[in-house]
Amino acid sequence: MNHSLTIARIRAARRAAERGVTLVEVLIVVTIMALIAGGAVLVAFPQLREARVKTAITSAGAVRQAAQLYVEVDMAGNTDKCPTVEDLVASRKLERGKTEDPWGRGFKVLCVDGEIRVLSLGADGREGTPDDVRDDTSLKDVAKIANGVQSPAAAK
Repeated sequence: MNHSLTIARIRAARRAAERGVTLVEVLIVVTIMALIAGGAVLVAFPQLREARVKTAITSAGAVRQAAQLYVEVDMAGNTDKCPTVEDLVASRKLERGKTEDPWGRGFKVLCVDGEIRVLSLGADGREGTPDDVRDDTSLKDVAKIANGVQSPAAAK
């Protein structure tokens, strides 16, 4: 009796193993995984936008330092002509790979009243919009810029 019960259990286990996974079970698992991935994207995407803005601020500051060095050394302090990013690369004050913002566009060097400022046009690529990033942008404004709200520094 014990022997026949063991054989029956073995046969039942073998049939269950041969049955495998149904298509419905696979679809349920894939759906659950898609929901989890979608939730992760909703949480991570704003962080990605803020990280790009922070990177743009840091990179714009580096371009500004290179431009100031270029004016002081190569132009002997003459601020009549504003250097371009190409001037900075040609004079080896800036590496070619450091000339683009996180959105793949070149930085814009501005000279206003003898002061050098560097501007990134942000995600939309248009000047004068709330997502513009300047080298003097405060880190407190990062979330506002990432979300498209005008920052006080960009309004200047």
